[in-house]
Amino acid sequence: FSPVFSQTLSPEQIAISKILRQKIRTSRYGTTLLKGVTGSGKTEVYLDAIAEAFKIGSQVLVLVPEIVLSISFAHRVKERFGFTPVQWHSGIGTSQRKRIYSAVATNKLQLVVGARSSLFLPFNKLGLIVVDEEHDSSYKQEDGVCYNARDMAVLRASIAGAQVILASATPSLESWENSKNGKYEKLDLKERFGTAVLPKITAIDLKKEKLAKSSWISPTLKSAIKKRLDINEQSLLFLNRRGYAPLTVCRSCGFQFSCSSCDARLVEHRSKRLMICHQCGESSQLPIRCPACMAEENFVPVGPGIERLAEECELLFPDARTVVLSSDSVENELQLIEKIKDIASGCIDIIIGTQIISKGHNFERITLVGVIDADVAIQGTDIRAAEKSFQSLLQVSGRAGRKKKKGEALLQTRYPENPVISAIVDGDEEKFWEAECESRQAAGVPPYGRMVSILISGPNEAELMEFGRLLVLKWNSMIDQKMVIFGPALAPIAKVRSRYRVRLLIKAKLNENTMQNTMQKWLNLFVLPKKIRMLIDVDPQSFY
Repeated sequence: FSPVFSQTLSPEQIAISKILRQKIRTSRYGTTLLKGVTGSGKTEVYLDAIAEAFKIGSQVLVLVPEIVLSISFAHRVKERFGFTPVQWHSGIGTSQRKRIYSAVATNKLQLVVGARSSLFLPFNKLGLIVVDEEHDSSYKQEDGVCYNARDMAVLRASIAGAQVILASATPSLESWENSKNGKYEKLDLKERFGTAVLPKITAIDLKKEKLAKSSWISPTLKSAIKKRLDINEQSLLFLNRRGYAPLTVCRSCGFQFSCSSCDARLVEHRSKRLMICHQCGESSQLPIRCPACMAEENFVPVGPGIERLAEECELLFPDARTVVLSSDSVENELQLIEKIKDIASGCIDIIIGTQIISKGHNFERITLVGVIDADVAIQGTDIRAAEKSFQSLLQVSGRAGRKKKKGEALLQTRYPENPVISAIVDGDEEKFWEAECESRQAAGVPPYGRMVSILISGPNEAELMEFGRLLVLKWNSMIDQKMVIFGPALAPIAKVRSRYRVRLLIKAKLNENTMQNTMQKWLNLFVLPKKIRMLIDVDPQSFY
């Protein structure tokens, strides 16, 4: 393909583009963390790096965490280079996979855009890997063979002698630390492109500003949405909860709908008239009578999902054109493309979405972002809870005001003093990262320590616990205190698809280089029973 370099970059972008292009020309391994505020033009910069790779005849792989992002990136490539790149993800058929595999192996394809599995395509002249939104937890494969595509990209590039660009407005703490200690070079885009400026971010304290009964939109946010409707601008409402309500309860006896196969509550999806388990996908109709007390039509939804939020918007703003975007609201890729086109063209006034809409998109008409529940994921057992919440809230706030019109983000919270919320409102990212770094170092957890999750599952809870205790005894018989094992304990979601789940956790110091050999010796000490499965995950991203 003919290399096409951007002619409209800012001085800041030009300087970074030159550095990246020089790195590509060396044909040697290197990893660069490209950090840029939302709307700073990171994509335009690494498209120049891609053009340089084309110029020297190298192959390029661009990793994206969501299929929806591959669609928008493919559009950018078509605009720049005049062709639509090949996409690799779980949705493509077997025959197309074979054609892509062969074309990559014979160097007939210079650019592939794909999900994490595209790392294993047989590139023979790989010169550049771009990991877009490198912080995204979707890059972690958590079943079968566990791996992090971001880290595997760095490994693959080091073997192939290729360059890696890790791009994000909110880098992972692992990448942030690697740039501090010199493993990665860090390049910063500190300003939004052109005349656009970062949105003003404000916290709405729900302890002071009360919500009306069965309402989830505060008076301040309601007023801000109405203002945008009056001047024909778009608003984005973010709530990372699918369905109508996370919990449905019988008003008479308190009965809650639960999945028969999982330790999870069924979520009401009113648009489909179904109760759905988000663990195994089991679904059923919402009955007229309560299964426990036989009370008729006496069910009450507890808490909001995006469908309930959409219902409230229709009541508050009956003339507004709304759209709901989540993994449940689109049946296929074509439907998703049409919804994105409608948003971009201005046919939609209010966009209501989950994390599918929180990153990577560049909708010019959105000038208001409202976060309905900023506290939803800050607390939890996940060691990365604060980091993930910070990234998610900052990313979605950055959807506002990406062109000439100034944007605003309103975060509804009951804890405005929380370090995550206060850092975002104050615009003090470094303060948050330093505090998070200090906290993780004190706990000795990644990236300042090693953790290995052991998940055993089977049909009998008692047998699992007994086997778990045996594993701990075997570990303690051969390991010193440098590597400590915790458990066994039932997983937070103790049963999925009729199989019970028990967790163990191994924690080691970062400089413990013998972990893999030690794990192998330990695994050789026992035989896995036929009905029990074991999943080993190094540096796990989730602990459910």
